[in-house]
Amino acid sequence: MTAGAPLSETASAHGTVLGIDVGGSGSRIAVAPADAGPREELVGPRVRVGSGGSDVPQVVRDLIGRAAEAWPRQLDRVRGIGLGATGLASLVNDPAALVALAAGEAGSPTVPAVAAIDAVTAHLGALAGEGGAVVALGTGAIAIGHPGTDHGRGCPPSWHRVDGWGHLLGDRGGGAWLGRRALEEALCAHDGVDPAGAGLLDAGRERFGEPGTWPAQLYTRPDRAGVLAGFATDVVELAGAGDAAARRLLAEAGREAARSALAALSTHHPAQVVLTGGLARAGGTLSTGFTDEIAARGGGVSVRRAVGDPLDGALALARLAAAGRVEPQEGFVWT
Repeated sequence: MTAGAPLSETASAHGTVLGIDVGGSGSRIAVAPADAGPREELVGPRVRVGSGGSDVPQVVRDLIGRAAEAWPRQLDRVRGIGLGATGLASLVNDPAALVALAAGEAGSPTVPAVAAIDAVTAHLGALAGEGGAVVALGTGAIAIGHPGTDHGRGCPPSWHRVDGWGHLLGDRGGGAWLGRRALEEALCAHDGVDPAGAGLLDAGRERFGEPGTWPAQLYTRPDRAGVLAGFATDVVELAGAGDAAARRLLAEAGREAARSALAALSTHHPAQVVLTGGLARAGGTLSTGFTDEIAARGGGVSVRRAVGDPLDGALALARLAAAGRVEPQEGFVWT
């Protein structure tokens, strides 16, 4: 819950909005005043991916159920719902149906609701409606560019995406990517190919046990991306302690994120980029790799700090939905 007065005291006569952020490492739901003001939030489970796709719909049901118990009065006054979720364009069979599901579960089938890929809500949160490109490093990694929603233009269908292909095919620089790369180097040290990853091998043993058990622990899990991203936290700790291999991997993650951000930045976008997401909070070597790569390749592109997080973006999307200022875009936004 955010600091400040209780939401029941601060919510205006305009009602409330509901924001939902669903990711590979966890999920969150928040309620806030429809015009502006502090939010209250709850946490939920992370997404699992199986042969039938992602369980995002079940996670959304779970989150809204928790919200209904915690905030019954606020949910009675919901004027808009914004949902950002990982894998929405590729691992959910019918993203448009998720819009109706969210509204129905909230007890307000006619309330305007919008679902979007998590990069959209990351962008709305990080740049607070301004244009530019945002790269979000969480369990996965995705970059997205947009001309902006400010100056009364609403949310036009002009989203441009780079990466977000999942932990097996892409997500360059994200938590699962970093965890997988670190375990690869750990196994090189284990096999005697390259001793540089000795510290990573020790960390891997502490988290997963002996290397011979790692494939069975990882290959068969529906939440393996989240498990790999969990090891990324160990990599960050090792880098902070001065481990050279961990520092090199974090710098590489930052450079990969920068390349994706620049690719998402079109010529008609403001020349600014933001690095955001849970892994981005590691700062240090990762942030340096990002800013150095932008400086080397960006040609005058500036690096900005994130204004807010993806949950702020989901609430912003909910407010745009309540105002009727969102246009759908296949693969990005569903109304």
